[in-house]
Amino acid sequence: MAGVLATFGQAYLASKPLARGAARVWRAILACRTAILGGHVETCDHCGTTRHVYHSCRNRHCPQCQTRAKEAWVAARRREVLPVPYFHLVFTLPHDLNGLIAAAPRPLYETLFAAVSATLTEFAANPRHLGGVSAFSLVLHTWKQDLGRHVHLHALVAGGALAASGEWISPKKGFLFPVRALSRVFRGKFVAGLEALRSAERLPGLVAMPADWQRLRQRLYVHDWVVYAKPPLGGPEAVLDYLGRYTHRVAISNERIVGIEGNDVLFRVRADSASGKKRTLRVPGAEFIDRFLQHVLPAGFKRIRHYGLLSPARKKVALAAARVALAVPPPQAAVIESVDEFMQRVAHIEHARCPHCKIGQFRVVAILLPERNLRNPRGPPR
Repeated sequence: MAGVLATFGQAYLASKPLARGAARVWRAILACRTAILGGHVETCDHCGTTRHVYHSCRNRHCPQCQTRAKEAWVAARRREVLPVPYFHLVFTLPHDLNGLIAAAPRPLYETLFAAVSATLTEFAANPRHLGGVSAFSLVLHTWKQDLGRHVHLHALVAGGALAASGEWISPKKGFLFPVRALSRVFRGKFVAGLEALRSAERLPGLVAMPADWQRLRQRLYVHDWVVYAKPPLGGPEAVLDYLGRYTHRVAISNERIVGIEGNDVLFRVRADSASGKKRTLRVPGAEFIDRFLQHVLPAGFKRIRHYGLLSPARKKVALAAARVALAVPPPQAAVIESVDEFMQRVAHIEHARCPHCKIGQFRVVAILLPERNLRNPRGPPR
């Protein structure tokens, strides 16, 4: 991704302004693991081989920086997974809303979280379904494989709920909630949220006129909204592995970018979701950057949130009560990994062992201070 920004950045910046948040992401990706951020020098204590190791930017939109963050996040969730089946639901906004989302992303994303969390909480509390408090996490994604705008929430929901009596209530049928009913309630709550935003004058001028708003509202009710339910997952490890695929995913990984040919960027997309086959898509460089930047989240926006038994205010007591109801012991204390163990597990390499002599270990011999005065001439203005 850094190569794409460096190659086509000048042309892109000459054609359109760059928002502050996008500029921050741009600079971070260009600086990631370069001398700009500093690092250290390591030398093998056996053969003397030297290498420079530069710091990562840790920006949540950077394709290079999410693996470690994901592993650390998943490790923290090990204490929270219950020994029950888990269900994966996907709540998708219709593309009729894409114009509003582009103009006012923060209030639209907040409304989406509010509508989905209220829908799932309401269904879990209904005695016809469960009749208690569920445990679920929501993760926001805003993209399709081709980097087009496709706003949706992934919901990972525990199979059951904790009743007020302290009993754990499992799903009465082979599924968690009826998806058609979820779709209708979800749509109603989201449109009501839009109405509230419009009344508070927090929506852009696209729907300032009553006639514009009515036309949009009618389009939103023409079709059923999409709520997709996947089959229940297996045990705790399968749940964590599955959840890890979604939590820290960025719009596009470096592995999917095939290369640059002339004025175009080539990248892989799924040709068929069922078969998993890939095809290569060719997009002009400036358009590729534009597509990528539309997925930069508002500053400070939390794209992973927890509700019900997992809500921060009640998690400790609620999960303990759920385990009592399920007659399972509390989780074992987390094992604190050393840096070496962490690197071996995440990167699947012996990070400290010298790849040249296969005997020695790399030792830090010097610190490289950040070279803040270095500035990529093709990067965005500060």
